[in-house]
Amino acid sequence: MAESAVGFLLQRLAPVFENKVKLFTGVQAEVICLKGQLELIRSFLRVADALEESDDELKVWVKQVRDVVHEAEDLLDELELVQVHNHTNGFSIYLRIRNMKARYRIAHDLKSINSRLKAISSSRKRFLSKLDSSSSVASNSINTGNAWHDQRGDALLLDNTDLVGIDRPKKQVIGWLINGCPGRKVISVTGMGGIGKTTLVKKVYDDPDVKKNFKACAWVTVSQSCKIEELLKDLAKKLFSEIRRPIPEGMESMCSDKLKMMIKDLLQRKSYLVVFDDVWHMYEWEAVKYALPNNNCSSRIMITTRRSDLAFTSTIESNGKVYNLQPLKQDEAWDLFCRNTFQGDSCPSYLIDICKYILRKCEGLPLAIVAISGVLATKDKRRIDDWGMICHNLGVEIQGNGKLDNFKTVLNLSFNDLPYHLKYCFLYLSIFPQDYLIQRMRLIRLWIAEGFIEAKEGKTKEDVAHDYLKELLNRNLIQVAGTTTDGRVKTLRVHDLLREIIILKSKDQNFASIVNEQSAAWPEKIRRLSVHGTLPYRQQHRSVSQLRSFLMFGVGEYIPLGKLFPSGFKLLSVLDYQDAPLKKFPLAVIDLYHLRYLSLRNTKVKTVPGHIIGKLHNLETLDLKKTSVRELPVDILKLQKLRHLLVYQLKFKGYAQFDSKDGLKAPSEIGKLKSLQKLCFVEANQDCGMIIRQLGELSQLRRLGILKLREEDGMAFCLSIERLTNLHALAVASEGESKVIDLTFLCSPPPFLQRLYLSGRLQELPSWIQSLHSLARLFLKWSCLKYDPLVYLQDLPNLAHLELLKVYDGDTLHFRSGKFKKLKVLGLDKFDGLKEVTVGKDAMNCLEKLSIGRCELLKKVPSGIENLTKLKVLEFFDMPDELMKTICPHGPGKDYCKVLHIPNVYSTYWRDGGWDVYALDTFSRDCSPRSGTLIRSHEPRIQWKV
Repeated sequence: MAESAVGFLLQRLAPVFENKVKLFTGVQAEVICLKGQLELIRSFLRVADALEESDDELKVWVKQVRDVVHEAEDLLDELELVQVHNHTNGFSIYLRIRNMKARYRIAHDLKSINSRLKAISSSRKRFLSKLDSSSSVASNSINTGNAWHDQRGDALLLDNTDLVGIDRPKKQVIGWLINGCPGRKVISVTGMGGIGKTTLVKKVYDDPDVKKNFKACAWVTVSQSCKIEELLKDLAKKLFSEIRRPIPEGMESMCSDKLKMMIKDLLQRKSYLVVFDDVWHMYEWEAVKYALPNNNCSSRIMITTRRSDLAFTSTIESNGKVYNLQPLKQDEAWDLFCRNTFQGDSCPSYLIDICKYILRKCEGLPLAIVAISGVLATKDKRRIDDWGMICHNLGVEIQGNGKLDNFKTVLNLSFNDLPYHLKYCFLYLSIFPQDYLIQRMRLIRLWIAEGFIEAKEGKTKEDVAHDYLKELLNRNLIQVAGTTTDGRVKTLRVHDLLREIIILKSKDQNFASIVNEQSAAWPEKIRRLSVHGTLPYRQQHRSVSQLRSFLMFGVGEYIPLGKLFPSGFKLLSVLDYQDAPLKKFPLAVIDLYHLRYLSLRNTKVKTVPGHIIGKLHNLETLDLKKTSVRELPVDILKLQKLRHLLVYQLKFKGYAQFDSKDGLKAPSEIGKLKSLQKLCFVEANQDCGMIIRQLGELSQLRRLGILKLREEDGMAFCLSIERLTNLHALAVASEGESKVIDLTFLCSPPPFLQRLYLSGRLQELPSWIQSLHSLARLFLKWSCLKYDPLVYLQDLPNLAHLELLKVYDGDTLHFRSGKFKKLKVLGLDKFDGLKEVTVGKDAMNCLEKLSIGRCELLKKVPSGIENLTKLKVLEFFDMPDELMKTICPHGPGKDYCKVLHIPNVYSTYWRDGGWDVYALDTFSRDCSPRSGTLIRSHEPRIQWKV
């Protein structure tokens, strides 16, 4: 982690050496010296970081580096403040003297830091032999490898009686191995560390039905820092041993090319099976694949890896298979837990609740279950208090119990393999509470505000952050918790036990402090503070001069920052009050020059003071969503770095209503905010359409939301939109349900538009919609078209979600054969004249969800619905009883057979502020749609949210 700290500080220094920042006299030389010292130390910090867990002396040295780097970072931020004050203090002699003193102090402190860094750098010589020996041992990555390899060796020796949940995946993988084409095929098994990849593949490899299909078999264990020559030699030795031939003389001195040729010649006419266990990097696979011939002998290669991208890429050439190994099911996990904890006996009734709570924390991860059950097996089953202690202090147990070292090592390997820029991003997940669903865009904006994201040519910081997120997902370190209907990641989560480990690492590295009412003493120097629940009173009034981030989760009582930390927090860059009981805009932010992220989402704030907001010159994100703010002061235009401006509130209940969203009145010269990427939602019917003309100046916009667009502003709006070539999402609403949105003047729509939401009357469907080849989501509401719009939408190649509300007053909708090829979600609502829906053969062949609501004349299910073989959910909203009776499983349900293949069919009604949901299979004998089993729901339906 010291490598990450050094890397980010060097990144901070870059503008100084690109002549973008002019420093005071006396400071420049110290900064140049600082950069040189950091570059010297950085050259070997990666290995030192990994080794510190097993070497106490080295751990102290790494901590010294990290602490000095943090101090240097604080000084640079203070220096920036002094420089700003120097330019804004005018002719005040007192303030100029104060600034001069601060400059001399900072220069002196920087000189002191450079001296300390020189001493620390010199002392590194004592560790060079350790670092060299560590990096030279290929099979023992980062010195934690012994524990890791012992653990993996145990996995290879497990008996079938020790395993649970393996039969199904084993059968699947064996089928892939012994069936299929005669060409060489690659099969990859992927999943997070400890999920059982090695165990599964070993059982497959040893299966007699597999062995008899191959003339030569070899198992090669790949280490995290292997050398290609050693990998090839290991493979060659095992193959020669397998076919009982002597190892050629001189093999030990062969280069990699000769080794590849020798292996290829050996296998050219043989059916072979080679397993590469625990592959970490793509170059390892690239280096060995050419040694394995594609000889049309039904040869197979198996790879286990924690990296999903590597698993997928390695199989592409051979049209192979990827098995994504899933956690154990609940019953399987309980079986494994009880076997190891109670040696085959059943769990005592008085321990069931405790054990099930602990098991939930394991989330089906076999290694975690085995490790923790091994600890519990040594506990006295009569001492319920001991078991409860482990239950509620699992993080402490993981840190202090030697029996869990192997488990920690397995997960630490994944962390240590991360490049420095991803380590901070990953540790940042520790700030969120347990089981918290992390919003993807919130996380990305926080990463950017923290300075973790380095801009790259041709990409925005948001693009780079998305790449980082994909990398963590590919490494199976975080999990997708929810996706949007068009396939984008919406929410994320971290495995409970992995979270416990990163909290420990975060605390150890003084990266972030997580506090609640039960928290013990805080660290001496707090850089990031995340409050969960109630802030301990005894910890208030602390000095937090180094504090960079302050976030609150589930806080019941709001305490002003000034009162909480009266000594100040001038370096704060992130302030997240989302969901806090906050009624007024926090006045304390007025002096926070470094503030880049301010979220007041879902608070009761009503106004934004102009004299305060205008001083936050570095602000990049202002999130006022779900507040009562309806107007922004003109001072907002001073925030030239503002990238994300969210100010709106959804207020509907039940079905979609035209005025269900409150936007904001923005300054008419909004076009001055050149850095804006997201602007939602702006009311356009003000200042004679000035705002509409200003929109064209916001060339960086990715997402735009407009409310109350006047018909007479249609041409100006279209001209502005044509200039927004980076736009990915556009939402437009007219002034009223019967008012027209005029988009006919738009000739060249944004080429990358993926999401389009139009609410208001359309005189005709814009012809340019057909050219939107990237469009994945389309919502049309209150369009009142005179003709069927489907013919103009059916060939959109990537359309995944289509919602139509009061779009067409005809009596028939026809989904033609072979059309809407990518559509997964379809919603039809308030078609007052609709009497028939027909689905042609192979139309919508990917459809998974169909919703039909408030179509009073529609008395039967869509004709051809039986052809929608992938349909998982069919939901009717306030539809006529006549229709529901046609699909009733009892009595006269003549169309029941047409929907029999759909797993979930519901009849839903809006009643008394909530949804009454009835499942089709619970309808009573008299086929009354409202007499089945009732499920009460208050969740808003996605099709009516936008």
